[in-house]
Amino acid sequence: MNERQFGPKLTKDGARFRLWAPAAKRVDLLLQQPRAMQRGDDGWFATEIAGAKAGARYQFRIDDEIDVPDPASAFQPEDVFGPSEVIDHTAYPWRAREWHGRPWQEAVIIETHVGTFTPDSSYRAMIGRLDHLVQTGITALELLPLADFAGSRNWGYDGVLWYAPDSAYGRPEDLKTLIDEAHLRGLMVFLDVVYNHFGPEGNYLGRYAPGFFTEAHTPWGSAIDYRVPQVRAFAIENALHWLRDYRFDGLRLDAVNSIVEPGGLSLLHDLSMAVGQLAAATGRHIHLVLENGDNRASILDAVQDPPRGKYRAQWNDDYHHAWRVLMTGEKQGYYGDYQRSPLDDIARSLCQGFVYQGEMSEFRGVKRGEPSGKLAPAAFINFLQNHDQVGNRPFGDRLETVADSTAIEAALAVLLLAPAIPMLFMGEEWGAKTPFPFFCDFKGDLADAVRKGRRSEYAWAYAEYGDEVPDALAPATFQSAVLDWNERAAPAAQRRQSTVQQMLAIRRREIVPRLAGSAFGEATAASNGLLTASWRMGDGATLRLLANLSDQDIANTSGEFKGTLIWGSELGERVPPWSVHWRIG
Repeated sequence: MNERQFGPKLTKDGARFRLWAPAAKRVDLLLQQPRAMQRGDDGWFATEIAGAKAGARYQFRIDDEIDVPDPASAFQPEDVFGPSEVIDHTAYPWRAREWHGRPWQEAVIIETHVGTFTPDSSYRAMIGRLDHLVQTGITALELLPLADFAGSRNWGYDGVLWYAPDSAYGRPEDLKTLIDEAHLRGLMVFLDVVYNHFGPEGNYLGRYAPGFFTEAHTPWGSAIDYRVPQVRAFAIENALHWLRDYRFDGLRLDAVNSIVEPGGLSLLHDLSMAVGQLAAATGRHIHLVLENGDNRASILDAVQDPPRGKYRAQWNDDYHHAWRVLMTGEKQGYYGDYQRSPLDDIARSLCQGFVYQGEMSEFRGVKRGEPSGKLAPAAFINFLQNHDQVGNRPFGDRLETVADSTAIEAALAVLLLAPAIPMLFMGEEWGAKTPFPFFCDFKGDLADAVRKGRRSEYAWAYAEYGDEVPDALAPATFQSAVLDWNERAAPAAQRRQSTVQQMLAIRRREIVPRLAGSAFGEATAASNGLLTASWRMGDGATLRLLANLSDQDIANTSGEFKGTLIWGSELGERVPPWSVHWRIG
C-alpha cells in the first residue's frame, strides 16, 4: 500500500503538513503563526514544522482570503469551521490486540445512530449497552456515518470532513475505546461511509480544489469526480483510515449508484482491492458492503476473502419493500413497485436475492438490476427496518406502530433464520416504538431550504397534519429520536426480546455453521398466503421454510416438510395464521 497523501504526518522531529489546492496561488499554514507552504507538483502545497506534536491545532489560509480546515482533518474539536487537530493514531493503547474479526457468515447486524442510541449521545455511553447486544445474539454493531458535519445533530450523511469522527459524540480516543470494548466482547464494528457527495455546509473544497467536482449532480449536491487521481486517492485513503487507524471491521458504502463516474465502476473496484491488501497484510476479516439502488449482482461476492475488487454483500431494499407492502398495504413512492403481489416478491427474494433483476421499475422509469440467483445467500443483507425506511417518512414512525405485532414476529422469524445476513435497527430487538424522524442542525438559508424541501416532498402529510409534522431543525425532533431503553421493562417488550434471543440462538447453532457453501433453492407463494422455500446448505442439508403469512388459517398443502423442526410447531392439516416453521435435514 502506498504512503498516504492527505493529512498531516508526524515525524521524529515534528510534523509534515500537505494540502492539495491546485486553484490556490498561495497557501499558509496557520500554526501559532502563519507559515508559507511550498508549492510542488500537481497543486500540492507542503511544509514541515519542527516541534509540532499531537494536539497541535492548525488551519490553512488560502490566498490571504479564507481560513479553512484540513480536508483530511483527523479531528475538529470546534466543529467543521474551526481548526483541525493533529492526532497520533499510534498512541492509543489497544487492549483487544489479538482481535482479527469474524467470518462474514457469523454476521448478525444492528444499525445504530450514536447520537440517539443513548441519552448521553456519545461513543462512551454506547459501551454500557454492548453487553445487551451480545446477550441478544448480535455479532456486528454498525454505526451511521461519523464524518464531521456542521452543527451538533445530524444523521451523518451531511459529512464534510471525511477523516474526522464528529466531535459531538466525543474524541477519537473515545471512538477507539468503543471499538476496543466491542472487540473484547466479540462484536464486530462496521461504519457507514458516504463517497457520493459532500455535505452542504462547511465544505471549502470548491474554492481551492474545484477538480473534486464534476458538472453532474447527485440528489444531494455536486457529484465527485473520481477520474481525478487525487480525488480517487482521497476516498480510498479514507476507507483505509477507518479500517486501519480505528480498526473498524468493515464499511457500508452509501448509495453507490449515485457515484457519478463515467466509464464504470472502477472506484469501487480499486477501493476493494486496496482494502483487500490491508486485510491480507494484517490477517484480519474485513467486510465491505454496499447500498446500491442499481442491484448490480456482478460486483457482489460473499465468498471472496479478502476482497479483490468485489463486495461482500448488498443491503436488499427489495426484501424490505415487499414485506412492508405485505404488512401495511403501503403504496406510495417506491412501494408501488411491489403492490402487485408482495408475497410473490418475498418468495423471489428468498430464493434469488433481488426482486428486480433487470425488470422495468415503474417508480424509477428504467430497467433495474441484474440476475442474482447464482450468488450465495450471504451476499444479501435483509432487514425489516433501517434508518432510511423509518426516517424517510414524515413522522419517522417505526413498523411497530403501523403493523400488527403478530405479523412482525412472523416476519422476524423469516428474517432471522433465513440464510441471508439479517440486520435489525436499534431497539427493534424489543419492539421499540421510538420514532426516528429526519433531523439536522443547519442555520439560516440552508435551514430554510431544508424546511421548504421537506414541505414539498411530504406535501400530502403537511396537508393532512400541518404543524404536527416534526420540524427537522428543531432540537425536540432530535430528542424524540433518542432510544427509550425503559421500554424494555414492558411485558410485550420482554417477550419480543426473548423471542429474538431464541431465534438468534437457533441461527447461531443451526444456520451459521452451514452457511459456507450454501446456495439458493426454490420458493413458492400461494394466493392464500402460504409460503414455502428451501436452500441447500454447505454441509449438504436442506433448510426448509413453511409459513402462513395471512390472517386466516389455511390448509397445509405443502406436501413433504421434512427434517428436524428448529422453529415453529408440528403441523396437521391446517397452518395457523402468521405462523412460521423451519426444518433442517
